[in-house]
Amino acid sequence: MLAAAIGIPGLAFYLFSRIIGINANVVPTALDAYWWTVPVLILSALRAALGEELIVVAYFFDRMRRLGVGPISTIVSSALLRGSYHLYQGIGAFIGNVVMGLLFGWVYHRWGRSLPLIVAHWLLNIVSFVGYPLALLLWPTLFQVAP
Repeated sequence: MLAAAIGIPGLAFYLFSRIIGINANVVPTALDAYWWTVPVLILSALRAALGEELIVVAYFFDRMRRLGVGPISTIVSSALLRGSYHLYQGIGAFIGNVVMGLLFGWVYHRWGRSLPLIVAHWLLNIVSFVGYPLALLLWPTLFQVAP
């Protein structure tokens, strides 16, 4: 549910931000290049999800708590950090990742578990890494926005 709560509006926001020109052009990976392309993309999606959720959420929240920083400041700081390292993808990706960071931060603060965040992030990344090239093949006019 967490992945759907971020992914469905995120896809709409991605398309909107591409239309108004605030997102970078995403260049998809060719899925048919090698037999191992899709499994490597899925493992790469897991690596990114593990790294981001364990460092930017679990570790960051623990360090901020030990420094005496309150939960709201921690959630907002973590979300802004998450958004900032996605700026290379454009302002739209920054905004989308800040929103994701706010929700993920709230979920982590509420329940204190990183596994649901990792699984949701992994699913989002799989859709991005593997689903986007498929969507581009199936619906090229929807996903290719003129510059």
